[in-house]
Amino acid sequence: MTDWNAYRAHLGESIHAFATLSPDTLKGLQTLDGAATKTGRLDAKTRELIALAVAVTTRCDGCISVHSTAAVKAGASREEIAEALGVAVALNAGAAVVYSSRVLDAVDTVVP
Repeated sequence: MTDWNAYRAHLGESIHAFATLSPDTLKGLQTLDGAATKTGRLDAKTRELIALAVAVTTRCDGCISVHSTAAVKAGASREEIAEALGVAVALNAGAAVVYSSRVLDAVDTVVP
């Protein structure tokens, strides 16, 4: 995928079609989204940087498309976005280490 603008537009159309079929699902998402910003303790840029890191860890192209735009509009620089993505990479690597130790624990329980 190279045309993120076209993808973002297509995604909007697809989500609208889904909302027509399942309006309560989308209302639920909007409620969750609103709840995440209600306290106002994090500014929009910080929330969008977190959203981009989570988008990477969940491998969500739609999230990347939407939150890349929102992060830039909230004032995030390319360098800040790269740092947030570095955190996502480190977290995924850390999770792989944790789960690797779980594999070894499981292996240790196997009776040959």
